[in-house]
Amino acid sequence: MDFELSDEQKAIVETTRQFALEKLAPGYRDRDRDGSFPRDLWSEMGALGLIGCELPEDLGGLGLDFLTAGLVQEALAEGDINFAVMALLNSLNGQIIADNAEPDVARHWIQKICSGETAFALGLTEPSGGSDVAHLRLKARREGDCYVFDGEKTSLSAADHADAAVIFARTGGDGAGGISAFIVDLNQDGIERTRFEDHGWRAVARGTIHFDGTRVPAANLLGAENTGFRQVMQGFDYSRALIGLHCVAVAQQSLDESWNYAREREAFGKPLADNQGVTFPLAEGETMIEAARLLCLKTLWLKDNNLPHTSEAAMCKWWAPKVAGEVIRTCLLTHGHGGYSGDLPYEQRMRDVFGYEIGDGMAQIMKLIISRQKLGRRV
Repeated sequence: MDFELSDEQKAIVETTRQFALEKLAPGYRDRDRDGSFPRDLWSEMGALGLIGCELPEDLGGLGLDFLTAGLVQEALAEGDINFAVMALLNSLNGQIIADNAEPDVARHWIQKICSGETAFALGLTEPSGGSDVAHLRLKARREGDCYVFDGEKTSLSAADHADAAVIFARTGGDGAGGISAFIVDLNQDGIERTRFEDHGWRAVARGTIHFDGTRVPAANLLGAENTGFRQVMQGFDYSRALIGLHCVAVAQQSLDESWNYAREREAFGKPLADNQGVTFPLAEGETMIEAARLLCLKTLWLKDNNLPHTSEAAMCKWWAPKVAGEVIRTCLLTHGHGGYSGDLPYEQRMRDVFGYEIGDGMAQIMKLIISRQKLGRRV
């Protein structure tokens, strides 16, 4: 196995890290307080090629491999995990659109995604069920050259400020076989949005979208009718590895800061770093974060090589947020009273990372996926 990055990979990661630390990091806590998502920064990300960089070149992306795209998102999370969440959403939506939309429709929307002109949400979860996505109730009925939507989606990230969304709706019978996917312009009549007051991800702005006779062009159907469930399930294997890297990035940044603090802070006449009670927990954190990162990178390598990676993706999703949360808590405690205050970013990082223990499926669902995969391979 070769762990060395190419010069091209190093260059794009360094460009991303510089943007994240110079442009995103300074406003991280302010955006948490006011819940804002500055579109000028999103557009600047697009101009640098940092949104959907794995999407095909002929549709507007950079055509990078998935591992490199994961490294880009990891670097974004160092500055503000909220912008990394948005980058993930747009990558996931972009993949679904690229694989299933008609060429002209795909090119139209993916160019807007990659340029930062448009921000996408993903509409899957409904009030009647979270992870039970095979039994969603939002209806889309065909009327001429349109589909008419009636119903509700909830827990959408970017519900408050997204311009468009890939929405999953029921077009057929019960179960997974009756679900279709559509591109929906959210700036039109027949749509009402509400915003949640969440513990974290306040710049992402999670919320609910209500559809009341909303008309969607039939050309915006993604793939064939009643195939939407398969489309989104395939995409999650990619996004779950990205989630792990987002969490790893935030935890690693917290560890780096804590090592520096332990060197510089003196107590009882010597640096904190002279106390094993301080350094050993940080060393444990380094070990766990390194292991979680390698798992995420392996998952993306498997995807790049068209090898099965559903189990590995589920491992990334349940374990990396849990480990990252524990490590950030250790870093907060290392900083004592200062770490507990709002003057330092640890309490916000804990809240933001905790959101990933819920979004995209909780740990129990991920462990169920892993179990089914392992049992299936033995049959």
